[in-house]
Amino acid sequence: MSSLFHAPTPLQYFASLVAEDASLALLEAAVSVAQDEYPQLDVQSVLSEIDALAAKLKARLPADAAPVQRLRLLNRYFYRELGFAGNVNDYYDRRNSYLNDVLAQRRGIPLTLALLYIELATQLGLTARGVSFPGHFLIKLRMPQGEVVLDPFSGRSLSREDLDERLAPYRRRQGLVGEFEAPLGLFLQAAQPRDVLARMLRNLKEIHRSSRDWARWLAVQERLVILLPQNWDERRDRGLANTELKRVDAAIADLEAYLVHRPDADDALAISERLDELRRMPRLH
Repeated sequence: MSSLFHAPTPLQYFASLVAEDASLALLEAAVSVAQDEYPQLDVQSVLSEIDALAAKLKARLPADAAPVQRLRLLNRYFYRELGFAGNVNDYYDRRNSYLNDVLAQRRGIPLTLALLYIELATQLGLTARGVSFPGHFLIKLRMPQGEVVLDPFSGRSLSREDLDERLAPYRRRQGLVGEFEAPLGLFLQAAQPRDVLARMLRNLKEIHRSSRDWARWLAVQERLVILLPQNWDERRDRGLANTELKRVDAAIADLEAYLVHRPDADDALAISERLDELRRMPRLH
């Protein structure tokens, strides 16, 4: 008897990539997010394209090139030769979050540019990590003479003064000033892969929610719930996306789960009222 093989759905594929922190395939999972927009996207061919870019640069490097020389060549290659840059003309275009589009257009947002840059840096033997800096994703590289912090949007190295200046509005908003001032180093911790993916998906979530694109919002919420199964706010938001799409049973299940786990939430009353409305809605059987 021949056994039928069913290829995993994009969501099943994503779930397999993010199941365990220890083996979380960040770049592959980030590329796979674009399957919501391009269901036939071949993730492996996108990864091969990135590998080919790295191989081209590696072939030019002397084997004994010092880290600072590798970094200088990488910056020139990535920003000047390949022409990667921040999409200043259309920052909120959803395609800035799809790595296949970023590769094709050479334009992106800080996070997607950082993912590509970090992969090339790693293949060049440099130690590079993403940093979830407030308001703007950054890259930090460990060099013999100390850490270098880079703005992936512009390719510019940032001094301590630059970083303090960028952080000032956030510190003021959060009340982290005076005796409560948090040290700069606290904001320069390396971001964990799961947190990077969450930030990427939440960027898309805000784009879709603000443009009232409920179907795309729901697709992103499905991924966020898989990625962060214990985050009940994301479960609530999937329920709200289902509500907009009149998927009543799915919405009720998510909103009920939210209230069970977050009974003291600030919005518990509002969600409870929304649930009552949903339960009164006619259902198709």
